[in-house]
Amino acid sequence: MYQRNILKELLKWKGSDGRKPLVLRGARQVGKTTVVGQFAENYSQYIYLNLERDRDRELFTKYGNNIEEIVKFIFFQHNKNLDKLNDTLLFIDEIQNEPDAVAMLRYFYEDYPELHVIAAGSMLETLFDRGINFPVGRVEYKKVHPFNFEEFLGAMDENQAVELYNQVPLPNFAHTKLLQLFHTYTLIGGMPEVVKKYVESRDITSLANVYETLILTYLDDVEKYAKNATQVQIVRHAIRASFNEAGTRIKYYGFGASNYSSREINQVLRMLEKTMLIYLVFPTTQMLPPFIPDVKKSPKLQVLDTGLVNYFSNLQKELFGTLDLNEHYRGKIAEHIVGQEMLAASNSLLHGLLFWVRDKKQSNAEIDYMYNFDGQMIPVEVKSGKSGKLRSLLQFLDLSDISVAVRLYAGEFQVEEHKTISGKPFKLINIPYFLAGKMHGYLAKYL
Repeated sequence: MYQRNILKELLKWKGSDGRKPLVLRGARQVGKTTVVGQFAENYSQYIYLNLERDRDRELFTKYGNNIEEIVKFIFFQHNKNLDKLNDTLLFIDEIQNEPDAVAMLRYFYEDYPELHVIAAGSMLETLFDRGINFPVGRVEYKKVHPFNFEEFLGAMDENQAVELYNQVPLPNFAHTKLLQLFHTYTLIGGMPEVVKKYVESRDITSLANVYETLILTYLDDVEKYAKNATQVQIVRHAIRASFNEAGTRIKYYGFGASNYSSREINQVLRMLEKTMLIYLVFPTTQMLPPFIPDVKKSPKLQVLDTGLVNYFSNLQKELFGTLDLNEHYRGKIAEHIVGQEMLAASNSLLHGLLFWVRDKKQSNAEIDYMYNFDGQMIPVEVKSGKSGKLRSLLQFLDLSDISVAVRLYAGEFQVEEHKTISGKPFKLINIPYFLAGKMHGYLAKYL
């Protein structure tokens, strides 16, 4: 089962000029190790190191910073031919467990550029807390997400659906089937082990043990990044509460019905964001670019995977067989899965999700997402109602110089011309929410 998008990115990296060691970023259990193993099929030699193992860590501690001896030692230990450096992939997994290995990435780049090196780890940012940095300018980064909807279709062998999904616009005859498949995807999520089990069984009830194991893994990992016993308890509470609060705007004080202070929760949620288990999505109040997140305002909480949210919050029965995701959980699951698709479609590690608010007396407004399209910030609403109910969007358009908006909903694709409350004309691009990951292509064609 292939995560096609990251494999495409890895193939580009393999053939690029001036290639640098590549650091894969992503939460635990999103398939980093598996996808690199699949990518390794493009090489005649593959060396896998897991720095959770003492014998693999020793490869980087035995010879100090003597990169020549380290490379010889690695190839000798794994019985590989040094004459095939340019056709060898070296994968250093869980690199955060050995700071010396992080430092060596610089020397792989400078002294062994022909050797293809990938590193990965689930809590790489904890190295920064220990004052250890990745070699600036000598590594590059790519992120790994759970399966997106397109990859889910591929895993399900829905090859015709994949082909039509990539057509702009989508033919109307494909809408109903893709909507049904998207609801299944939303229900179970995109964690690789979950998708694999579902593809094999086609039985949602068989997935419980997989969800349980994944969530318990995250809870058990707490000792790896919590500083003391008290923080362990706060982190565990925050993880559990995050699954229940996903898709909503949160307040730090009393988060998850706790008595923890705002400072304690803020610190812990920032820590969990570093592990990429959650994302804190902050609002902006600005009308003109650059749209800067206001970190003083309460954020929305986005969790790694919607399927995990559904399972933990007992929403799977409610969502099963649904015709419109907006009918459930106050529409938050629809908004959450759209956010997951938008994150997966973005290659940027610097720019995340953003939403817009207007906090004025008697005229509060909130837009679900702001989408950066070639420097323009396009308002995006996840709705099921008709265009006349998009009050916040109409307010924003009246206040800004933007004259186009996107509605993601359960209906078919269509482009409409409308006017705001003040009579300003604008274009409303209505896109099925299962095409959230293809929004750029639709804006490019119809903006």
